Amino acid sequence: MVALAACVLIVGGLGYYLVLCAVRPFGACRKCGGSGEVERWRKTRTCPRCRGKKLRLRLGRRAHNAWRRTYEDGVR
Repeated sequence: MVALAACVLIVGGLGYYLVLCAVRPFGACRKCGGSGEVERWRKTRTCPRCRGKKLRLRLGRRAHNAWRRTYEDGVR
């Protein structure tokens, strides 16, 4: 019974993440927290990870894009 509940939670969580990646492929940058700027040595600089755009592509969407590119290259 406990294993079934754990499986349902895992499948539900993965389903939620898949829908989230499809609906909102971009999330807030983890390094700057979505502000676009980081503070280094008491100076505010543009975030090097998102380059000031405040967003990043989600890991699931990045994996989906790579799979789609690989599939399309193999079909051609």
